[in-house]
Amino acid sequence: MSLRLQLLRPYLRLTEKRHLARAQDPAALRRSFETKAKIFFRSVRGTRYSEVQTGPFGGIEVMPEETRPGPLILYFHGGGYVFGSPATHRAMLARLAALTGLGAMLPRYRLAPEHPFPAAPEDALAAYCAVMDRPGGVIIGGDSAGGGLALSLLAQIIAQGLPLPLGCFAFSPLTDVTFSGNSIRDNATSDTILPAERVGDMAQMYLAGHPADDPRASPLFASFYGAPPVWLTVGDTEILLDDSRRMTEHLMTQGVDVTCIVEHDLPHVWPIFQTLLPEARQTLAELAAWITSLSRL
Repeated sequence: MSLRLQLLRPYLRLTEKRHLARAQDPAALRRSFETKAKIFFRSVRGTRYSEVQTGPFGGIEVMPEETRPGPLILYFHGGGYVFGSPATHRAMLARLAALTGLGAMLPRYRLAPEHPFPAAPEDALAAYCAVMDRPGGVIIGGDSAGGGLALSLLAQIIAQGLPLPLGCFAFSPLTDVTFSGNSIRDNATSDTILPAERVGDMAQMYLAGHPADDPRASPLFASFYGAPPVWLTVGDTEILLDDSRRMTEHLMTQGVDVTCIVEHDLPHVWPIFQTLLPEARQTLAELAAWITSLSRL
């Protein structure tokens, strides 16, 4: 464990976890995250950002200084389907783009509670349909709720017979909005960011009474027969640990080539701290190698 991680963990527990446990106003939560992202998440020098109109609500395109021909990385930000935006995650994607030499796109999707389920999966599907014929193909990914959204999108693509992405990856994905995994309880204390006591509130805002086991909301219950390779990573002290473990088992039983990396004592979606943590940069480098292997098939 790096010294920076040793310092970051108690900071997150004392600030972010308490903040998320007490927050009541989604608008204030969004503003807070946007401000912190500008302060803490620094971009890679030479990265070019541009607004794009792909998908129903547009998004941000991220282009590294040095690019190569290949697939587009279509990435869905996390935030419990309530907060977060392409702007809060673009610095992390800038590093991944620099490592792979590939462009990335972060689409905007509607957030709860103003726009509850199924707004997010509908917007994700629309964004994919807008880029699915791109030369070189598409690789989809996301983190936390956005990771669940990417996996939900993959299941929708398969079900509708659309052109498949080359692969799908997710950091600490939320795959089960029924929250039936044991780690929700077992890691309630050890998780340094997510307050387990608030998962019901998040689900209520997002689902607005819709069944939580709908596969578009909880991809743990979706069909993935015929899916391309999937890459997942999660920390062993996260409340969402079992979301990745059970998702991995589910995918394997359906014949999917899946990689699941469980890291020790790393916080929820640690790659977003790529400016601060060597562990974050290492994980992004490992993912970049996986993406590069796919794009050369």
